[in-house]
Amino acid sequence: MDHGREIKEFRRLRIPLWLVWAVALLCVLALLGSSAILDNNEGLYAEIPREMLAAHDWRAWIIPHLNGLPYMEKPPLLYWLTALSFAVFGVSEWSARLVPALSSLACVALLLWFGRTLARPQAGRLAAIVFVSGIGVTAMSRVLMFDMLLTALLTAALMHAYLYFLHQRAAHLRWSYACLALALLAKGLVALILFGLVLVSWRILVSRSPAAIWRDVIQCLEPWALLVFLVIAVPWHVAASMVEPIFAWFYFINEHVLRFLGQREPHDYYSGPWWYYLPRMLLYLFPWSLLLLGMLARKRQTLEPELPHLRSFLWLAWLMPLLFFSISSAKANYYLVAVMPFAALHLALAVEDRNGLTIAGRVLPGLLVALLALAAIGAAAKMAVHEGLRILGMAQTPFVIGMLVGIAVLGLLSAVVAWRLPRIGVLAYLTLPLWITGALLAVLLALEPWISTKQTATYLQTKLPEREVYLYREFEKQSSLPFYLKQPVGVIDSVSNDLYWGNKLRRNEIMVSAATIAKRAETKPLAVVVLDATRKDFEADPHFARFKSEKRIGDSWIFINQTSR
Repeated sequence: MDHGREIKEFRRLRIPLWLVWAVALLCVLALLGSSAILDNNEGLYAEIPREMLAAHDWRAWIIPHLNGLPYMEKPPLLYWLTALSFAVFGVSEWSARLVPALSSLACVALLLWFGRTLARPQAGRLAAIVFVSGIGVTAMSRVLMFDMLLTALLTAALMHAYLYFLHQRAAHLRWSYACLALALLAKGLVALILFGLVLVSWRILVSRSPAAIWRDVIQCLEPWALLVFLVIAVPWHVAASMVEPIFAWFYFINEHVLRFLGQREPHDYYSGPWWYYLPRMLLYLFPWSLLLLGMLARKRQTLEPELPHLRSFLWLAWLMPLLFFSISSAKANYYLVAVMPFAALHLALAVEDRNGLTIAGRVLPGLLVALLALAAIGAAAKMAVHEGLRILGMAQTPFVIGMLVGIAVLGLLSAVVAWRLPRIGVLAYLTLPLWITGALLAVLLALEPWISTKQTATYLQTKLPEREVYLYREFEKQSSLPFYLKQPVGVIDSVSNDLYWGNKLRRNEIMVSAATIAKRAETKPLAVVVLDATRKDFEADPHFARFKSEKRIGDSWIFINQTSR
């Protein structure tokens, strides 16, 4: 096929709007509530808005509470919106995840809108598909965490800021500041830092003199835009400082400055090397990140006039946040979602600028996926098997091998379609993220007893409804239990990081000692949920002599006592 024919065939590739939204709705909303609330982060963030609604006290909406104790690590916007979802739709798994799901769909809408604004609607549609169907983004769209909400708001703020400098319309700046203020309430000062890093570095790069930079600064101080920002951002911070005197130090210093420096107390986060996020970038946008290989074979040939400084803005919009996260001492996989909308748009524009990819560029990703999947089959046959785990009725090893064979077959078929049917082209690779997402959802459902306390809570509610429930030591690894029991749960000899400050700030009956439980066990029927990892310690402690094991669910044991009365 000659070069002219390839260009003609690529121009026949038109992504219909209905396909974009069909893919988005399928990736984000399909079976959203089918899996249980996960322990650790999702359990924490689902319980806090449930407690907000249950408290019937306005102060609980200012200073969030976790398991009955103050929890000031994060700002409240996600909690407020999730509590609203609970109030409207009831407390459930899908209503808990509705805010991140809608935030992901908002990113899709933003990419479509920005693509039209840039006079590159097809690139906007391709970017929306690349974003929402990337493996990492799909996963983050379906779990209750702060980062997808931050991503939607920060993306909107930066897009409006670019358009403000392009068109000099004050409305864009005001919308930018409104979204930035909401982003601040979604994830804290990191929103301001990322926005500032992108915008300041971009204006310095494109400005021709210090005087031009100073004019940009003056323009950004437009009074009504600043007023919009302050009206949205300030009230909660003031109210929180009035309700809880330690808030200002804890929130601004401990949770932001000391976390970035790796000195936060307690130290409950991972610190990785500077290149920590580089391989994860490829995984987050998989399989679309493999299109980079095909782009090497064709030079950029922009077909349409380009808006001023667009390319530099896109580079900085995802590279500066990536650089910030890379040099920070606190690292986590989920931070990376914030860079994905602009990374997806940059990739889509680059593909369109090259009139698509060569035949080799379209076929190579599928062949590479197939080879990697086939190579992984040997390792899958030798991997350790999780005791008692069956996925879709199959043992673990046959399921994993079947999933890898499916990936290999779909990779090859997609490569053939991308080669032979230019009207479909690289969209053929949509089959891969859909297959992988379905497989991962099946794994989540099979792992439910090990990654959520839903079944443990059901047993306690139906078989032991008269007993007071406690957790032994580990709270985060069983954090969904208060959500499913619909009440705070006592923690014996706690080693929890998330309850650490709340326990220090308030005298309470939540965090109790083994001696206290031993005394209560004399007269009250109790149930203690103990992890496999701490079971030996529990059984060896003389304070728990009255307890015997009742039931094992996943990697947890339920112990009950015999009272003397």
